[in-house]
Amino acid sequence: MSIGLQAIKAPFDQIVGQPTASRFLTASVQTNYRPQAYLFYGPSGSGRSEAAYLLARSLLCSEGGDDDCQDCLRVLRHSHPDLQELSPEGASGYLIGQIHDLSHSAALSPMLANRKVYIIQQADKMSVSFANAFLKLLEEPPPNVVFILICRNLAALLPTVRSRCQLVPFTAIPTEQAIALLVAEQSVPDSLARLALAYSAGSLSAARSFIQSSSLQQQRRTLMSLLRGLSSYDSMDVLEAARQLVICCKLPLDDLRIAQQRQLEENRETLSKAALNDLEQGHKRELTALERASARWLIEGLRSWVRDILLVYCGLPEQVVNYDEIEAIQTGFLPKQPDMLARLMFCLEASNEAEAHLDYNVSVQSIYEYLLFTLREQLTGRP
Repeated sequence: MSIGLQAIKAPFDQIVGQPTASRFLTASVQTNYRPQAYLFYGPSGSGRSEAAYLLARSLLCSEGGDDDCQDCLRVLRHSHPDLQELSPEGASGYLIGQIHDLSHSAALSPMLANRKVYIIQQADKMSVSFANAFLKLLEEPPPNVVFILICRNLAALLPTVRSRCQLVPFTAIPTEQAIALLVAEQSVPDSLARLALAYSAGSLSAARSFIQSSSLQQQRRTLMSLLRGLSSYDSMDVLEAARQLVICCKLPLDDLRIAQQRQLEENRETLSKAALNDLEQGHKRELTALERASARWLIEGLRSWVRDILLVYCGLPEQVVNYDEIEAIQTGFLPKQPDMLARLMFCLEASNEAEAHLDYNVSVQSIYEYLLFTLREQLTGRP
């Protein structure tokens, strides 16, 4: 998902709720302190990725990232040829082939800037073989290359990798503080800000994207419409609903394809044929990763809907996230069954299990079919 301009604009004190990280990164840039590798660690939604792109902007811009120059705009659009982002491509983490590609790329000279920056997401999913190979890069670093590692579980990284990185801690942003920021920044009501944050697992950048993205909001409307009718579906209706959700997963891909095409056009004159081919291969991987992220996002939306049913069932309607679905929940999904609480908890566990299956390349269609059939059975008593 794209990161808004305000989210990556210097200075670092715009990193919300992270005074320690903000002070350190500001001092790092002002004193020209350039470690070979940074390690941003902390919970999801704490602003680690926003800070990484802000740091990349300061490293790749000749003005230090404090101006909306062409280099800054390229970082904003994720189209700067000297900035690359890596994410795990295997079911259980990074593949050994990815470290070979990274080593080859890092050995090449920068295209436009004086250095190259690599943002490595979910660094705690490095396999032992990947981490050992990456360690060699850190021990014999290519000139003018900076790595920014992002992870949640610091202990999952090899101690030798951790010891060669500058650690930058991030802490969870209080929910009410994040909501207040979104309300002021995006000029939206409290209810929409709360919903956006819930659908984004607490990530401010993702919540901004939800508020600003018509395709993401259309995804949610489709999801809510399908769930609203679940109580009356027969088996064929459930299969069709799962198919519609798969189509929904592809909605955000159009925006990414447009951005990727723009990136190719901007760099067609400066990159070699081999580099352009690498860029196109990277684009394919980005599309696959985004489709999986979109599938995960819809599961999170479904889970929030089940939680809302649970809250209404427990007499706490004021705490629901999908505030516009309260009436549908009250009229269609609150049967007076003595074991309703257990049924709702079973549905939540099923959504957790379905999300885990995404990491093992299980068909998205089959995951949605399993979830919808499970919800129909548990919430309506119909197998």
